[in-house]
Amino acid sequence: MNIFEDIKLAGIDKNGEEKEYVLADLAGTIVLYFYPKDNTPGCTQEACDFRDNFNRLTSKATVIGVSPDSIKSHQKFQKDHELNFILLSDPEHVLSEKFGTWQEKSMYGKKYMGINRSTFIIKDGLITKAWKDVKVKGHVDEVIESL
Repeated sequence: MNIFEDIKLAGIDKNGEEKEYVLADLAGTIVLYFYPKDNTPGCTQEACDFRDNFNRLTSKATVIGVSPDSIKSHQKFQKDHELNFILLSDPEHVLSEKFGTWQEKSMYGKKYMGINRSTFIIKDGLITKAWKDVKVKGHVDEVIESL
């Protein structure tokens, strides 16, 4: 069974064009990474690390970033940082909940729901490797090594 089932999400392609993605139709190996918010320091660093290592990754996999941000926010994020991969918008947390990345978090004693920074390698609709509570520094190299 394909982990994506019948999930469809709006997103932008590597050129910033909006389109709907039927995730079960994505073929080959996918690096699916979940991040909390566009244009925040950690998320920007992670996206730029994927961007800077794009040639090392694309020979092995398709890179897709996912956050609850809007298409408009993704387009600005992509343009500001010259990102060269797909970004999906998951405002209803459909994909995030499916992958267990939409979780209760805590900051300064306040609890709230948000994305747990996580990355998955998916081959033929099956998760073959997962990282939870990702620390940005050095993470893309770990992903490349696992591919």
